[in-house]
Amino acid sequence: MIELLRTNDLVLISAVEAILANEGIEVFVADQFMSATEGSLGFLPRRVLVRDEDVRKARTALSEAGLAQELSDG
Repeated sequence: MIELLRTNDLVLISAVEAILANEGIEVFVADQFMSATEGSLGFLPRRVLVRDEDVRKARTALSEAGLAQELSDG
C-alpha cells in the first residue's frame, strides 16, 4: 500500500475517503486507533493508504478535487 497523505484533520480524511469511494478506490486509514495509546491528544497523524495499483487514479482524483497540496510526495 502507498501513503497518499498524513494528517490529524479528521474532516479531511472523511472528505478523501468520500472522494476516493466515489472513484471506486478502497482506502485504509492507518493509525486511526492510536488515540487509545496517546491519551486522545490527537498529535499522532493518521495515514491514508491505497493499493499500489490505485495510487495514480487516487492522486488524480484528489488533485482534481483541489487537495493536491495535501498529498504526500512520492
